[in-house]
Amino acid sequence: MTKRQSIYIGGFSHKNPIPNGCRIGNLMVTGVINGTDPATGKLAPTLEAQCAYMFQHVREIVEAGGGTIDDIIKMTVWLADPSNRDALNQEWVQMFPDQDTRPARHTLPRVGSGGALVQCDFMAVVS
Repeated sequence: MTKRQSIYIGGFSHKNPIPNGCRIGNLMVTGVINGTDPATGKLAPTLEAQCAYMFQHVREIVEAGGGTIDDIIKMTVWLADPSNRDALNQEWVQMFPDQDTRPARHTLPRVGSGGALVQCDFMAVVS
């Protein structure tokens, strides 16, 4: 039986006692990833900066789990204002420039407190 492995990166953590991600065999999933500045641990002040940091954390988490961004198969994104996707799409296209190999994505309205303008999670099948 394959053992579950918790995944952590520097500069990003949850307030609750949970890892950034988890892997069993070749399947990796994450908890919520937001746009905190890795140097301060605080949310960046703008949607653009939060998106940039969020995608930086995504890359670091998948790599810490032994994969690459090419292994990501699905991302779910929550936006405080789902009609404002320009900053999200800019980072999305930068990370996944080839339209023929992008992962699936679902974008939903973000509800709740905490001040995050954007959050995501992802699922990856690590080669």
